[in-house]
Amino acid sequence: MTEPLTPSTPEADPAPTVPDVPTVPDVPTVPDVPTVPDVPTVPDVPTVPDVPTVPDVDPQDNRRQVLYWRLLARLFDQEEQATLESASLAVVEDIGLPTALLDPQASVDSIVQRHPDLAAEFDGLMAQGQEPDAADERDRAAEVRRAALVSKVLLNTFSTGHGTVSAEQLARWQSDAGWLERALGCKPGELRGGRSGGGAAAITAGLPGGGVPGGVSPTGTGGGGATPDLSRLIPAIGPELGTIEADLVKRMHLREVLADPQLAAQLTPSMSLIEQLLRDKNNLSGVALANAKALIRRFVDEVAEVLRTQVEKSTVGALDRSVPPKRVFRNLDLDRTIWKNLTNWSPEEERLYVDRLYYRHTARKTTPQRLIVVVDQSGSMVDSMVNCTILASIFAGLPKVDVHLIAYDTQALDLTPWVHDPFETLLRTQLGGGTDGTVAMALAQPKIAEPRNTVVVWISDFYEWRGEELFESMAAVHRSGAKFIPVGSVTSSGRGSVNPWFRERFKDLGAPVLSGHIKKLVHELKTFLT
Repeated sequence: MTEPLTPSTPEADPAPTVPDVPTVPDVPTVPDVPTVPDVPTVPDVPTVPDVPTVPDVDPQDNRRQVLYWRLLARLFDQEEQATLESASLAVVEDIGLPTALLDPQASVDSIVQRHPDLAAEFDGLMAQGQEPDAADERDRAAEVRRAALVSKVLLNTFSTGHGTVSAEQLARWQSDAGWLERALGCKPGELRGGRSGGGAAAITAGLPGGGVPGGVSPTGTGGGGATPDLSRLIPAIGPELGTIEADLVKRMHLREVLADPQLAAQLTPSMSLIEQLLRDKNNLSGVALANAKALIRRFVDEVAEVLRTQVEKSTVGALDRSVPPKRVFRNLDLDRTIWKNLTNWSPEEERLYVDRLYYRHTARKTTPQRLIVVVDQSGSMVDSMVNCTILASIFAGLPKVDVHLIAYDTQALDLTPWVHDPFETLLRTQLGGGTDGTVAMALAQPKIAEPRNTVVVWISDFYEWRGEELFESMAAVHRSGAKFIPVGSVTSSGRGSVNPWFRERFKDLGAPVLSGHIKKLVHELKTFLT
């Protein structure tokens, strides 16, 4: 049997060859991930304490601060700050004070004249003891009122502006400065070492921070009670007031003022003014010179009166019992007379019969002394020149005291012929220039005839051209037996600079420099001459 035929299948094309797949490179092994350390446990957050409640601000404190901020703004900037001005005006009106307190052109005198009750408030306004001890006792409304008055006094005193100053402006400033002194518990003129209100006595009273003599007395007396302790004020206010006054005087056109008798009459003699007059005297003539001399004489006479009192306070010399006492009533020794006559007492008559009167001895032993005063008249020693010239004239008036006065700068001038008249002496001085004490020593040494009875007072800042040569001659005077007193300052305030080189050598010599108040020099001279 025949097998069936199977239809033939056409031969298929072979499948295309797949190209070889490129070999994949080995994947680098991933390093093991480091184990993350355990996270430390976060400590508990401490509980925040309760915030203390801020106490309410007293509106009176804000008012006071406004007044003081205005004061500071006006002291450091002449331009008005509108916001502070309007706020201060509202405060002043609200507390019932005159708005003139905010007017820089209004003097304290003019305000007090319109409102006399304020004079008592200004007195002692800034003296110690004004603030209460306990905070709960504070009268804040009174503090605001006090701030307004304090601001007025301080602003008028320390804000002096710039430019030329008239005699009227100087007089007004001196008056306002007097009110500041009253506010601090002093008398007008005391802190500046002045004369008014008992002021001349302040020159020798040793007041803390004393300054330049001068000033006028504001309305009223002021300065009730003891002088307060102002030594803790930094800086010392007295010298600062003196510096301000000196600056005002320098800004004046003195020649024009002196030429007008009416304007000259408004001037108050002060150390600053006297310095300017002495410097400018050679340029003055006619009415101006006459007015200048009148001012100098007024100042000299008033200072001389104070210094003369200091000189005459202590007795001169020991009692001389070889001289019989004067038989006058004022010398009667009543106690001794009764004691010596007690045996004459009659009990029956109750009477004391006096056989003899006894009198006190008043004559004193005095040894003729020679006082040689040498004064540096350079520009830095003007106040010493004035004070020592007056002092020399006072000692020249004492019995048996022979006084010689020498002034020097780079030249020396023997002023002995005029030593009894400090006014004439000062007119012959020529302030300014350099300093060469050797020319003065050449005049002074021949006057030392008897060293044991001679005292040489040398007033200078000792900034010398030929310092070593001068010191050797001073040491020779000291070794000769004469009393040598170097003085670095005899001002009203005691302020002064002394060359430290001279200071150390005088100390080694056994004659330390006497610096400070003129009262110290008076004491030293009295000790030697008595």
